[in-house]
Amino acid sequence: MIRLHVTAPLADGHAVAPTLDQSRYLTQVMRLKQGDDLLLFNGKDGEWRAEVLEVLKKGVILRCIEQTRTQIYGPDLELILAGIKKARVETVVEKAAELGAKSVQLAITQRTNAERIRLDRLDAIVEEAAEQTGRLDVPVVHESRKLPDILKDWPEGRKLMFCDETGGDPAIPALQKAGGGAWSILIGPEGGFSPEEREMLRALPFTTAVSLGPRILRADTAAISAMTLWQYAVGDWER
Repeated sequence: MIRLHVTAPLADGHAVAPTLDQSRYLTQVMRLKQGDDLLLFNGKDGEWRAEVLEVLKKGVILRCIEQTRTQIYGPDLELILAGIKKARVETVVEKAAELGAKSVQLAITQRTNAERIRLDRLDAIVEEAAEQTGRLDVPVVHESRKLPDILKDWPEGRKLMFCDETGGDPAIPALQKAGGGAWSILIGPEGGFSPEEREMLRALPFTTAVSLGPRILRADTAAISAMTLWQYAVGDWER
């Protein structure tokens, strides 16, 4: 069944008006008509089965019929991604949503050399990925910040998985030893971290430096691999 992310409150009998683009998708691409069913979620009120109440010249009106799932949230996992080529950023952001990340923070490191990234484009990508994967919330994508500024404002209790291409402890046992809770995964740029950045990161008390295996991975491959290892070790894959 079609799933659609909306911003309106969802409750029994509530009418919902999707955006014009969403309405075109429902009627022109998926060919829904009056009386057809679909699923709605907004990140707060769970998932609801709705029906197409009315098809207008510009848009559609939906009505909530019954709640199919109560609201739940995935693990508190943040991906911190240093700037890489735009197409690869989009791929990583999409996979982060599919793999359960709560948010994505774009980062600027000493060796970052990336194209300008449109946040509205990334927001659309994570929304579509959330609809496709069945999750009940949509990840937040944050504007680029310099890495030192991100680390300076580090939240108390959050752990950092530092994926160091020069080596570290095997990821799964290192993560399991550190335990669950709120985590961030840091992936460097295509040129890697500078020696100064690496030294700084390893000195932080909340950092767990890990290796992603014997091969040097491209940044997008490293991000997907790291999230997969994290989910296996301390995430919600057993739920």
